[in-house]
Amino acid sequence: MNVVKCVILKLLLLLPITTVAGKSGGVDLSEIISKEEFLSYKDVGEFIDQAPKVTITVKPEQKDIKEYGKGVVKSLTGSDCNRDGKMDDNATCNAAYYKLWIKYSR
Repeated sequence: MNVVKCVILKLLLLLPITTVAGKSGGVDLSEIISKEEFLSYKDVGEFIDQAPKVTITVKPEQKDIKEYGKGVVKSLTGSDCNRDGKMDDNATCNAAYYKLWIKYSR
């Protein structure tokens, strides 16, 4: 019986974490980027260039280790177009731009 109570307690403690983690995006970009700011971008390329930058650490390649030694650290910097704190790929940036374009073109 104590095992069952322990399992239930652990599940209840994890519930808030999974609820927060399960929310997708959750941020309406129009709350962050005004219509005036959006209209100041001449195209999607400028939108991506002006987005906040995010840097992540990645595993170094073998050639990096040979050239710089075992302690080498490799990082990549990219754009956070949807403002979620993670580096975005081109498709995600294009989607963020398109959503704003649809909203502000009305």
